[in-house]
Amino acid sequence: MKKQLIILLMFPLLLVLSTDVHGDDQERARNSMVRQQIQGRGIRHQATLDAMRNIPRHLYVPFPQRRNAYEDRPLPIGYGQTISQPYIVAYMTEIVDPNPGDKMLEIGTGSGYQAAVLAEIIEEVYTIEIVRPLGEQAKRMLDAQYDNVFVKIADGYHGWSEHAPFDAIVVTAAAEYIPPPLVEQLKEGGRMIIPVGSPFQIQQLMLVEKGKDGEISTRSLMPVRFVPFEREK
Repeated sequence: MKKQLIILLMFPLLLVLSTDVHGDDQERARNSMVRQQIQGRGIRHQATLDAMRNIPRHLYVPFPQRRNAYEDRPLPIGYGQTISQPYIVAYMTEIVDPNPGDKMLEIGTGSGYQAAVLAEIIEEVYTIEIVRPLGEQAKRMLDAQYDNVFVKIADGYHGWSEHAPFDAIVVTAAAEYIPPPLVEQLKEGGRMIIPVGSPFQIQQLMLVEKGKDGEISTRSLMPVRFVPFEREK
């Protein structure tokens, strides 16, 4: 459901163009990223690998960060937020096991990159961002490329009940506890991945699974460090 369009996106203070004189270099860097940082570290979900080969990640970061776009580390995107390192994006995507007919919720749109990865794989992506300027930028970017991504600027704690239940939920900011509304909006048999822990400290990436009977199970996957889960004041 990807649209073939030329994109104009305003990141803070700088214009980002979808046409890039170094396009060949970016493509080589992207393929190298997938081969070395993602496949090389054990990611095997083919649709995730294909999506991350296809998506020009450098367009989802502010212009000064383009030279770093394919390095395996988080990058600042403004407003105190970051785009997650490629391996973590791939790992979180693989863990929720996206399938073509799925409908998924993302909390923490950021630059829109994780939503784009999901949009390449599944039927519908609903994504929520609380930081309005970031949400508006991501919406412009995603609207120009995809017709199956829906962006909402709101407090992600409450989820998006009008479109629930979701086959999976991906949370890209660290919450001090798992928000009950998100658990409620998860479909039976569904999965949620969420970093849990105190802000600016090591957190645990948690997998939440809802059984066919509605029973909830959780398990810790790895230590991580994410930006805090922001709430409306």
